Formats: sequence, C-alpha cells, structure tokens
Amino acid sequence: MTCEWFVTGADGMLGRELVSRLKARKVETVAADRRRLDITDADAVRAALDRYRPAFVANCAAWTDVDAAESHEAEALDVNGHGPARLAEACRAHGTILLHISTDYVFSGDSDRPYRETDTPAPRTAYGRTKLVGERAVLTTLPETGHVVRTAWLYGAGGGNFVQAVIRLETARDTLYVVDDQRGQPTWTGDVADRLILLGNCARAGTAPPGVYHATNSGQATWNRLAREVFRLLGADPARVRPISSAALPRPAPRPAYSVLGHSCWSDAGLPTLRHWCYALVDAFPELRAAERRRWARQAA
Repeated sequence: MTCEWFVTGADGMLGRELVSRLKARKVETVAADRRRLDITDADAVRAALDRYRPAFVANCAAWTDVDAAESHEAEALDVNGHGPARLAEACRAHGTILLHISTDYVFSGDSDRPYRETDTPAPRTAYGRTKLVGERAVLTTLPETGHVVRTAWLYGAGGGNFVQAVIRLETARDTLYVVDDQRGQPTWTGDVADRLILLGNCARAGTAPPGVYHATNSGQATWNRLAREVFRLLGADPARVRPISSAALPRPAPRPAYSVLGHSCWSDAGLPTLRHWCYALVDAFPELRAAERRRWARQAA
C-alpha cells in the first residue's frame, strides 16, 4: 500500500487544511491524526512509513500550548523535538521528502528587522526551545530531503484561533481590548497549505533546495490592527477595538514582541513570497464566518 502524501497532525488547523486541499486535487493522501499515529512512538512511526511509503510527509503534529509547555517542557519536547527526529529517521529509510512545520518562536522576538531564514535562533520559551530541537533533527538527519517550514500567527476555519475569537467576541462585547505592542504576520492556513504542496512538488523536481523556508503572509501588523480589520470586514466599527499593552496581560510564556519573518529563500526555488495578509484575510473570511455559524448551530442544537 502506498500514498503520495502522509500528513501527521491531520486533526489540527493546518493539517485539516492541507488534507482538504490535497484531496481537492485528487492526490492520494493519508490523514494521520493523533489517534492514528503518535509521532512520539518510534515503532509506530516506522510501521506507518513502511506501510504507506509516501513520497512526502508533512509533519503538522505539534504541542502548540505555548503556556503549558513552560511547566511541561519534557512532554512538549517529546512531541516537538523527538517526534520530528523519529519521522526524519523513518523518511531517510525510504527516501521520503519531509516538510516539517516550525514556528517564529525559535527566535527571541526582539529584532528590528524581519528574521532571515539563516538568522541564529534564540528561543525565549519552552515551546520555542522544543521546536528548535525538532528543526535541527530534521535538517541534520535529512540534509538532502528535509525542509523546515516556519510559520506564525496562523488562522483558519479548521481550529481555534485569534481571528475566529474576534469574530465571536464582536457580538459579545461593546469594546474589545487587544494588545498593540506585538508585531507579526497574520497568516491564512489556506495559503500555507497551498505553498506546502507547491514546495513538495518543487523539491521532488529538484528546484527547491532542502533547508529552512518562512511561510507567512507578507506585510505586518499588530494584534490590535488585525482585530480592527476583522471588525471592518464584519461591518462593525473598528474604533471599538482599543489598544492595550502586553504587560497588562501577563502570560506564563512571554510572547515575542516582533515575529516578522523574511522570505528570501523562496527565490532559491523560483517561487514568489506569499501575498499580503490583508488580501488573504479577505479571501478567508467567508469560510471563517461559516465555521463560526456552524459552531453556534452546534451549541444551539
């Protein structure tokens, strides 16, 4: 039994989007959620790749609870660090191309310019440290077929995220206070999923070198700016979104003040950078609102 793509973490927000877009293209895909494959189980990982022998593995599985990782770093490391290492070893045995999803949290978040793919990571959180271990395992084990794809500020219809929370809160609150001193790149899972598929195809064709890529929508914004844009698309008054500082909302894990990623490595693959985040949000919005209406319908049932 074989397949073209094998997607881990297929029950997560990005994993769902990637599987949906692969199936829409009629690509033979195995969607491996956490119940179907635990990437911390080395024997299960080897058995899965022995069975399906995929051309591509997209590792969307991750411990994503940034705050909980501060007090459960060993558990997060098993998923974010050791899990990718096990996948990379299994991919090496079959000559499989691995696309491993990583994060802006591998950087310190105190830059004054977009982070380059070649910049030295310096994570300030347990989550970032564990994700960096996974990155290094993939790049070391698969120097010819390992692709690390960092993304950030993800939103989509397939899971909980900031944009859908703002859609929900617009009807619940007269005024919404949102931090205005963290800057990053709102990024739609739909654009990232399309780019993963394209990157995989280019890697197989030999036009996308192995290494690190930054898959975020272009431009930049604060969380407050993003929330105001969501209000505008809802037909609500953006002035109802008020600025607040990060210090007013302390969290166990510090949030990066600056999460803007540079995109220079796409040119090595002959590919353009992802489009501006404002255009992506407009295209994503009908799907996001539909997902929120379905959530309300389920609650009312």
